[in-house]
Amino acid sequence: MSGILYLIGTPIGNMEDITLRQLRMLKEVDFICAEDTRVTVKLLNRYEIKKPLVSFHEHSSQADALNIIGRLLDGENGGVVTDAGMPCISDPGEVLVRLCAENGIDVRVVPGPSAVVSAAALSGLGIRRFTFEGFLPVPKKERQERLELLRNETAVMIFYEAPHKLRSTLADLRDFFGGERRISLCRELTKVHEEVLRMTLGQAAEYYSENEPRGEFVLVLEGKTDGDDSGMSLEEALEQVKALVEHGEKPTDACKAVAKETGYRKSELYAAFCED
Repeated sequence: MSGILYLIGTPIGNMEDITLRQLRMLKEVDFICAEDTRVTVKLLNRYEIKKPLVSFHEHSSQADALNIIGRLLDGENGGVVTDAGMPCISDPGEVLVRLCAENGIDVRVVPGPSAVVSAAALSGLGIRRFTFEGFLPVPKKERQERLELLRNETAVMIFYEAPHKLRSTLADLRDFFGGERRISLCRELTKVHEEVLRMTLGQAAEYYSENEPRGEFVLVLEGKTDGDDSGMSLEEALEQVKALVEHGEKPTDACKAVAKETGYRKSELYAAFCED
């Protein structure tokens, strides 16, 4: 009879945010698959848990994954943890869950903290629907394509971002969604320096142009509302066209996209762009 794979949530910052069931399962499983064993061993040491650790991360091979599956098929129980929060969401553990499903291995969840849900709750925005976007692509073309897909998104959008990329990301979000769109920037959640800033995209871009970003960020961005395009001047619409062109879009395509959003005619925007 095959064993069970347990998806075990871990604290996202504060090590006290761990449940009795999580501690019990970390003690009971035969081995633990960790994204970074150096991070996980600190948690285990804190609670005096000694278990064999198996390194499993984004660069692990198919052979590594199949070795873990083999151990489960042989009857061992395994746990999967990520460096922080719930595993298997934008995380290498996704591979193991899929392989377990293909091999008839039972998978059970031991839920814990989530940076996404925590940031959504703290945002102060209306969270009736949200879409988790993770990290935006780094290559300029791929990033532009992703943002284009989100241009008309009405649900709240949640992104992860590292401090050294925050300024460029805020500038891109401002250029695509407009400076008046509301955003909550949740920094270092559950840690000593936890902070939530609630402002507009324009204000956020300006604030971090003058202040050094520190710590890991979760960005909670308001979705498109019915009033997003009301009262926009031709000059403001033209600025959106210029921003798209600066991101590599053809002027005609940029005018077409902004015309769809603002109600201005494509030809009107193109003429203004050429005259500028």
